[in-house]
Amino acid sequence: MRRKIRAIVICLSFLMLGPFSTDTFAKGPKKSHPGGPKNSHVRGPKNPHGGRAKNFHAGGVYFLTNQVNIWVAVFPRDARGMLTSAGEFPSGGAGNPTPQPPDPATDPLASQGALLIGRGNQLLFAVNAGSNQISVLKIGKNSLDVVDVVDSGGIRPISLALHDDLLYVLNEGGTPNITGFEIDEDGTLTQLDGSTQPLIGGTGADPAQIGFSHDGDLLVVTEKSGNRINTYTINDDGLPSAPIDNASNGMTPFGFAFNNADTLVVSEAFGGALNQSAASSYSAPDNGILSVISGSVPNSQTASCWVVITNDGKFAFVSNTGSGTISSYRINAENGSLTLLNPVAATTGMGSAPIDMTLSVNSRFLFVLLGGTQSVASFRIGGGNGSLTPVDTAGGLPFGAQGIAAK
Repeated sequence: MRRKIRAIVICLSFLMLGPFSTDTFAKGPKKSHPGGPKNSHVRGPKNPHGGRAKNFHAGGVYFLTNQVNIWVAVFPRDARGMLTSAGEFPSGGAGNPTPQPPDPATDPLASQGALLIGRGNQLLFAVNAGSNQISVLKIGKNSLDVVDVVDSGGIRPISLALHDDLLYVLNEGGTPNITGFEIDEDGTLTQLDGSTQPLIGGTGADPAQIGFSHDGDLLVVTEKSGNRINTYTINDDGLPSAPIDNASNGMTPFGFAFNNADTLVVSEAFGGALNQSAASSYSAPDNGILSVISGSVPNSQTASCWVVITNDGKFAFVSNTGSGTISSYRINAENGSLTLLNPVAATTGMGSAPIDMTLSVNSRFLFVLLGGTQSVASFRIGGGNGSLTPVDTAGGLPFGAQGIAAK
């Protein structure tokens, strides 16, 4: 019950939130800020599309540079989905552009959910894989201001999950774990005692993503090497159960998303085998025991990794890193079954390595981070049929950039 009561309080009190420095709210040992105090070293736009934006509140796309000195890059968008670089802002932590084998150089964290937007589209939550920290940044009119930087509770954080006033992190280094935090009314984070839980696969798990079900009663973590899906039930204090072991229907489960009915859709990279990728859907009840609905629906592409689902729950899009393509699926509203709509709903080009994806808040646009060309592509989504129409491609991101969020 605590979570539901606090959610109401937070919605009211957050209207008065102002920017705070990491020195004010730091918890535990901190690394020095590689970008200097707060936003003292904001970097200007690298993209030839134009100059610095005047209003980040009007809609934009955000990325982690994931360099040793980590920054958050901002690309405001207009009503047509066109993107303009507006500079980069320090996260207060350090990134890690060096992949852990067997992850590729174009995708060093090999995860989904490294950057999230929440709290009424006013806060960004970011992993700092190099300094083992999580950053919180407030989105201002023309700036990103660091609110808090805290230790992640493990080594090499790669993915975040958000629900109401709960934030959970997936730490993949050492012995992988999940650890939870309460988001306080001022946007700072407090680690929850008793929230750390292991992954079933231990040091051999090679996890990819952590995420909440829509009602927040279930946490999910995919293990690429273990070919399993860990689930954790969440109690009223926001604490997880021990991990529940669910076998993945297909090999190398990677990214996933829930639709409005808590049907879980998971991509399957099949070890990067040529033209062998697929996606499965599962029923995901609150007890954490998954049941396959549609098993390994093939898309004949290579290395399907990231998944997003439109707000209406009808369409799922999967990025295929090895093929340079995006596949589309239809989700049956009555039973959660998957049907392949188009194996190649969009092409980003061979060698482009499409990785992280996100949707605009109204699901009108799909944004795709291209790890091979250090750029972002935007597509307009056809509401009736889930088609994708290319809109724009903007460059200027560094090699090794990870994580994407949009509003």
